[in-house]
Amino acid sequence: MADTESVERVIAAPPEAIFALVADPTRHHEIDGSGTVREATVSPGPFGLGSTFHTNMKMGIGYSMVNTVIAYEPNRVIAWQTRPPNGFLDKFVGGRIWRYDLEPVDGGTRVRETWDISQERQKWAVERMRTKARESMVATLERIERAVT
Repeated sequence: MADTESVERVIAAPPEAIFALVADPTRHHEIDGSGTVREATVSPGPFGLGSTFHTNMKMGIGYSMVNTVIAYEPNRVIAWQTRPPNGFLDKFVGGRIWRYDLEPVDGGTRVRETWDISQERQKWAVERMRTKARESMVATLERIERAVT
């Protein structure tokens, strides 16, 4: 089975508005279709490639993740990779990548969200969440659309 799952939706808004939302981790709790993101804090300095942000999450129990921006092209692409904040745990879990690709099209912007587990340390366990991840991404794109239109 492929290591990625993607969903897309054309949203009647310009890429700049959508990018401003998805590239602001402090607003991810507003758009997260899984309901797991609680809050985020961004490391000081300009936000872009190599930036990090911390998210407090809850899926049954509370936990936190450190996210590193690994792709950043304003108004076109943003991706980040998740890891636990503890260096010890990093050897065993984390590595998932979340990516948004934005493409101007007639009527707005095609937004593609991708869940990539190719570098996930517990791929065998995370793979079982594929259907839920896809459902959550569909809900996320719906929330993005509501937020920007």
